[in-house]
Amino acid sequence: MNAVHNFLFNVYPYICLGVFFMGSLARFDRDQYTWKSDSSQLLRAGQLRWGSNLFHAGILFLFFGHLFGQLTPHFVYEKFITASQKQLLAVVAGGVAGSICFIGLSLLLHRRIFDPRIRLTSHRTDLAILIILWVQLFMGLATLPSSLQHVSEPHTMLQLATYLQGIATFQPDANLLAGIEWHFQAHMLLGMTIFLLFPFSRLVHVWSGFATVAYLFRPYQVVRARRLNVPAGQNQPRRVS
Repeated sequence: MNAVHNFLFNVYPYICLGVFFMGSLARFDRDQYTWKSDSSQLLRAGQLRWGSNLFHAGILFLFFGHLFGQLTPHFVYEKFITASQKQLLAVVAGGVAGSICFIGLSLLLHRRIFDPRIRLTSHRTDLAILIILWVQLFMGLATLPSSLQHVSEPHTMLQLATYLQGIATFQPDANLLAGIEWHFQAHMLLGMTIFLLFPFSRLVHVWSGFATVAYLFRPYQVVRARRLNVPAGQNQPRRVS
């Protein structure tokens, strides 16, 4: 294992995660006005509706699928599903969700590039992050044929999962990736880079999306209507959800 390989898979992940967390916190603390996705819905709503819904549905499935699928140790699920069955499930479900996400992102990217008004109002970082995500999705879908070949012998996928679990437990081992096909390694490196770029792009609004879960558990608000010339006793507060 050479020094470059060691840096990319033992050190670089922690640089990306450090910038991801500290950069997000710094941006929220110092520049909250930019903590948004800069919607261009007023300029062209139809294609945005389809593209945004497909993209968000697909990316959420992919994110949580990768999160729990890769970071869950083999011994946790081996009593319920074999490694080969899990690999096949990942290929099928990931392929469907990835295709949906790819179509949605392609619509969003086409809209920003080929609509003159939207292109003029788009930041360069908006286009850059969409292109990077598009390339990442393309690379992920391109790995599916190889992943399907590993169903009968899922050793490669188990190695990748073990490596990522080592990152999460601060025990990285880049040796686990020796001999792994280059496209899997490139897909992982670009994924790490997305975390690195996250605080400097419109992706920071993802934090707000997760925070909205608290809306389901907040107490009722008491709203008092300010109406003039209303008989006494009629202007009563009401509860709204």
